[in-house]
Amino acid sequence: MDPSITKEIVERMQELPLPQQRLVLAMVRSLAGAPAQGVSAQDLLAFAGVISPEDARQMIQAIEEGCEQVDANAW
Repeated sequence: MDPSITKEIVERMQELPLPQQRLVLAMVRSLAGAPAQGVSAQDLLAFAGVISPEDARQMIQAIEEGCEQVDANAW
């Protein structure tokens, strides 16, 4: 392990709010092959309102139009 990288990671992690620190930890665990621990509902609240209502509507429409459709000729 490179000590300079470890030092910078620790320094930058200390600047992040706790929910983002947990996300970084989850990413590191996934990269290292450790089992995922999940994210608490409280941490997910940090993302509430990030997607605009219009973007959410477009996403729902795309899912409804493009998912769960079977193309019988594709098999």
